[in-house]
Amino acid sequence: MTTRPAPNAASPAEAGLSIVVPVYNEAANLPALHARLAALAAGFAATRGLAVEIVYVDDGSRDASLAVLRGLPNDGVDLQVVSFSRNFGKEAALVAGLDHAGKGAVLFMDADGQHPPDMVEHLVSLWLDQGYDVAFTAKAHRRNEPALRRLFVRTFYALLNWGARHKIPPDAGDFRLLSPRAAAALRQLPERNRFFKGLSSWIGFKQICVPYEPAERIHGVSSWSFQSLVGLSIEGLTSFSVAPLRVASVFGFAMAGGAFVFGLWIILEKLIWDIAVPGYASLMVATIIIGGVQLIVIGVVGEYIGKILSELKARPIYFIAEREVREAAPGAKTGSGADA
Repeated sequence: MTTRPAPNAASPAEAGLSIVVPVYNEAANLPALHARLAALAAGFAATRGLAVEIVYVDDGSRDASLAVLRGLPNDGVDLQVVSFSRNFGKEAALVAGLDHAGKGAVLFMDADGQHPPDMVEHLVSLWLDQGYDVAFTAKAHRRNEPALRRLFVRTFYALLNWGARHKIPPDAGDFRLLSPRAAAALRQLPERNRFFKGLSSWIGFKQICVPYEPAERIHGVSSWSFQSLVGLSIEGLTSFSVAPLRVASVFGFAMAGGAFVFGLWIILEKLIWDIAVPGYASLMVATIIIGGVQLIVIGVVGEYIGKILSELKARPIYFIAEREVREAAPGAKTGSGADA
């Protein structure tokens, strides 16, 4: 009996490519980015017969991003503009882009211009010419980042992969391409608390990492604050790892072992040397330490319970206030509607 692998995709002309771009307060960057993506789409159509659409997901921007998106030309490329009812976060925007992508393969990239559009050709080549299902990018180095941030990133990935059966590649970003079957697999995952870097790696298939140098941001500043990164890290840890619970257990065993040894030492001092141990200071220090560890453990368990509660409520990941679909000009047909 001969076992054949599942087909990677239909022919390029049948499969096509959807480029998903989450947008949050990027009005100044959008025209230049769209022009480069439209040129790439025209090139793919001419050289590979690959149909391309661009799906912009406005994540409740507070600037003129939505107005700019409405005015983008659809010359030679199908265009979708999906607008949220409010800011739901980047992970929700990625989910919405995946839900509305209609061309088979899906490529995710940021709207700030730091994900080089020129690399799209290389990622597409890895999919079409070499058969990779997931081609993801990772920063080649972090030399220009503050030392504290580099330490934070290393600690995060060490905890994330501690004891995990499937390791999440360090420094992997959201700039990645999924083949049609990889995108279909990702759509099957039911959880509402998403961590796309982990999920895209977890689904398996044939994957490759592509190192890259992020381009300089031309306009504005990043909306990712340190607090936002900490929140995303907690989301990733609680979604893909039980390492925080293991760390809490280690703390508990360490404190219990230390208390046991300390108790034996007190008994020996009393029985052998008849030394009365001054109790107040040592008792207070031990009480504060043990109480702090208990609160940390309760907080860690609370994070997981909160995640379970969120999944049980099964609330929608996002709501759409407006969706506009425009076919490639000339002869474009424009339709819009409101979804809830």
